[in-house]
Amino acid sequence: MPTARLAPIDLLVLPRPESAPELPATLYPARVERLRERAAARRYDHLVVFADREHSASLAYLTGFDPRFEEAILVLGPSGRPTLLTGNECIGLARVAPLPVEAVLFQELSLPSQPRDLSKPLGEILADAGVRPGARVGVVGWKAPRDRSWIEAPAFLVDTLRAIVGTSGSVENATDLLIDAADGLRVINEPEQIAVFEHAACETSTGVRNLLFGLRPGMREREAVRLLDWSGAPLSCHLMLTAGPRARYGLLSPGDRVIERGDPLTVAFGIWGALNCRAGSVVADAAELPEGIGDYVDRLVRPYFEAVAEWYRALHIGQTGGALQEIIDRRLGDPFFGIFLNPGHQLHLDEWVNSPMGPGSTIELRSGMVLQVDIIPATGGPYFTTNIEDGIALADATLRETLARTYPELWERVQRRRAFMRDALGIDLHPDVLPFSNIPAYLPPFLLRPDHAMTLAG
Repeated sequence: MPTARLAPIDLLVLPRPESAPELPATLYPARVERLRERAAARRYDHLVVFADREHSASLAYLTGFDPRFEEAILVLGPSGRPTLLTGNECIGLARVAPLPVEAVLFQELSLPSQPRDLSKPLGEILADAGVRPGARVGVVGWKAPRDRSWIEAPAFLVDTLRAIVGTSGSVENATDLLIDAADGLRVINEPEQIAVFEHAACETSTGVRNLLFGLRPGMREREAVRLLDWSGAPLSCHLMLTAGPRARYGLLSPGDRVIERGDPLTVAFGIWGALNCRAGSVVADAAELPEGIGDYVDRLVRPYFEAVAEWYRALHIGQTGGALQEIIDRRLGDPFFGIFLNPGHQLHLDEWVNSPMGPGSTIELRSGMVLQVDIIPATGGPYFTTNIEDGIALADATLRETLARTYPELWERVQRRRAFMRDALGIDLHPDVLPFSNIPAYLPPFLLRPDHAMTLAG
């Protein structure tokens, strides 16, 4: 592979789609039936899905409903309408969920001090939904630990379930049915869901592009974050933008600090199905960098970009997570780079679903997976970081044909991104790989010259 260099690059310009594809209502019953099949294979009598504002992805995936302000509980038996418990403020939304449900008011899910005088006790509601003594119940939260007795749903729910089923039954974690890194229902996406996620990536990547090309010293962080042009779509994480000393922490929200020339800066913008992040220095060239890090590009950015390019080139259906991990360990294993998280993960309504990537992982990538390029150096010193975070999908020939036929504008954008990565950046992708970002692998280390980015081409 040739050596990466910093060069003038004409970043492709793709229009932001005016409207998002909609998921057909028929998708939700089909998802429920697939989940019931998996529950039956594990001999569960019922599945109970818990959701709150932060962890609503599995419930939204199954029903099209997500709780606002409150928590919610879905009880799924082997047949019939699922039962959906909500508090005072969400019961109306539950009754019109895309998945037909028995919407039940359980006011203990309501906010503090709201009325609690109309609903039955939780045990009675669960019994009405069919949970019986001796039943095997799987609880779906948002993590899948090795020990299924570890359940991260709240005690009031788990304790009540255990009291109902008694010593002859069981209550255990069943989240892996939905998020297992190899074959969880939510890690293999339908064409319709992939189209929705590509649309989301158009918003987040275009927003980050606008910020890269609109950033100026003298802006306050809160002013700069407006360049992202957030539409109000549900966030998968809070908006992140920090410059100066706070930037080293990465995860913080923008404040009132004025962005100064020479600052390090990081930004991340994520909505359901997409996230994009970039990091660099608020300078025009290496001469403006703080003393002692004039070799920022050679020491950090160049080897990082080369590693990400090799990672991209290795992507294809059937590739193992361990092989992708090995690339990053081999190229960026020096403690200087400070990389300690998985080099990429699966992406859905939640920003991090699971990851097939890790040392020795034999999990094979599959058609329908949507993945986040997420390889984050953390030097812990004056070199700060550099970062490419973009979304991609993997699609076999059949899925590619379906997407091209059903969503021709999406397909045209994907082909233009692939061509840009090949011709401008020197990154050849396997036909299985569909880049979703409008700034695909685009890495300008000096943020006041966003037209100069890293490339392997030429």
